[in-house]
Amino acid sequence: MKTLINKKTIGNKHYTSVNSFSYDDGIVVKIIESNEYRTNGENLLLIRNTPSSKIILDSSTTTSITIKTLTNAVIKPFMGKIDEEYDEILMNKGASVEFFNINNNWYILSSDGLKLDN
Repeated sequence: MKTLINKKTIGNKHYTSVNSFSYDDGIVVKIIESNEYRTNGENLLLIRNTPSSKIILDSSTTTSITIKTLTNAVIKPFMGKIDEEYDEILMNKGASVEFFNINNNWYILSSDGLKLDN
């Protein structure tokens, strides 16, 4: 497994964060902690530590992706639709969905269903 480490200096403080992992079998995992992100060939996105996030599915770089969110996230294709019908979908905190791209449309292959607050 290879880990990509980000280093940032703000003033006299130094911050290090790990936000991407590449496993020996070629699986790439990206941790998203921002309010917007465009896919770039990853196999798995984990969204966390942000109040909400918008994920753009880019078919020019990504064919198949699983998204797990620990916050609310809007998923929107750069081109095409989701399941030939939706311009975007909302994933609630805790949800996980697997997407696959065919001819610039994104299809939901599996989903863990709705997450409801108790």
